[in-house]
Amino acid sequence: MFTGLVEATVPVRRLEPTGGGMRLTLPSPTPDWEVEPGASIAVSGCCLSVAEFLEPGTETRLDGPRPGADLLFELSAETLARTRFGDLAPGDFVNLERSLRLGDRLGGHMVSGHVDTVGTLKSVAGDAQAGWTFRFEVPADFERYLIQKGSVAVDGISLTVVDPDATGFSVAVIPITFAETNLGKFQPGQRIHLEADQVGKWIEKLVAPHAAG
Repeated sequence: MFTGLVEATVPVRRLEPTGGGMRLTLPSPTPDWEVEPGASIAVSGCCLSVAEFLEPGTETRLDGPRPGADLLFELSAETLARTRFGDLAPGDFVNLERSLRLGDRLGGHMVSGHVDTVGTLKSVAGDAQAGWTFRFEVPADFERYLIQKGSVAVDGISLTVVDPDATGFSVAVIPITFAETNLGKFQPGQRIHLEADQVGKWIEKLVAPHAAG
């Protein structure tokens, strides 16, 4: 479980195809970034498990966590089919968030790290003084989860929905979010991960059988 509050943004170190899947290597954001073997990390909103630790900038495997070690993730064919990770190239930036601990403040909203769909950045308007407005296009089956002033996770970032319609929605992005996530590096046409608010999905699942009857 995550909150959608991004802790760090890092560049992709290395990508290695493995049959139908892929091995993804990312640098630790800082030497003191604590991660345990098998830990769940939201990588641009997709929950991945740390498979191995590597010497920074190399493919040398370590026997456990080390300060500043690179993080290796194993991506299945299913993950690649449902995310934009197949678009990644070395140097592209991704957002990182470690899983929520009981007792932590829930500053964003409840995010599972299970990507629902992939949308597209349509436009960006604004500046550092007024902030930015990002407009995203979404697949037709996702728009039903978009509620004015509701929550949505965009590439793992907890944001508030503005002006939703049948084709997409907008979000207001403040300077700190623009600077400390990968949003500031995106251009129109960029594909992004989307996860709808879990509450809406739960309600839909519970109500659907009764509505059909």
